[in-house]
Amino acid sequence: MIAALGLGACGAGSPVSSNQPAAADTPVGGGAAAPTGSDPRARPQAIEPTAGVQGGVQAGSVAGGAPVGDVNAHAPPLSQVRHELRLEVIAAPVTNANYIDPLRFVSVWERTDQGVDAAMPIGAPILAPCRVKILAIIPGWYAGQPLVYFELLDGPDAGKVQYVAEQIDHIARPGSILEQGQVVARYAPSGTAIEYGWSTLNGVTLARATTGYEEGEVTPAGRSMRTWLNSLGANAGPS
Repeated sequence: MIAALGLGACGAGSPVSSNQPAAADTPVGGGAAAPTGSDPRARPQAIEPTAGVQGGVQAGSVAGGAPVGDVNAHAPPLSQVRHELRLEVIAAPVTNANYIDPLRFVSVWERTDQGVDAAMPIGAPILAPCRVKILAIIPGWYAGQPLVYFELLDGPDAGKVQYVAEQIDHIARPGSILEQGQVVARYAPSGTAIEYGWSTLNGVTLARATTGYEEGEVTPAGRSMRTWLNSLGANAGPS
């Protein structure tokens, strides 16, 4: 199942909130980081592009690496996104299982905002930190770049939802369960880097659901994610 919701962007320009024009970094779920050397720039409201292909959504691009999206499309209501997420969620019980660093191939750590922004080598995998269930893919979360929601099924954070967004492709199929270390998605050839963060089942990032978010703001949810990654040996640096 592919949910088609524009959520916003991240990193050098981040996510966009649900039915509001996004500040440079404001999706309805979370956003991603911009490529190294890019300057932060304003982000448009999230859009709903033509539906992609489950299990292999490829971010569109034009010469020069600019992400492509249908700027005339309209994002579906949050109620639709919530429905998609709740259809798939398991509400897994807490266990004593350990996590692995899902971003072990990061080459450049970028800013903390709604989540943590980072850049990776093309084709590098984003790994499942534990056994996870892929809940939904948003093919056009920001400017034609996707977002994927997944639920942690093991460990002390079991039942919580994470997301990775923007410069990703080869995304695992919605509804599938991945074992620890399997590939959630891969770093795409072009785009605005990635954002990795905590989400909610309401189709918005944890940052927006708790403290709210303004473009470029360092949120408690973003700091929490960086601390979580560092606890797994990510060496992501301070918030």
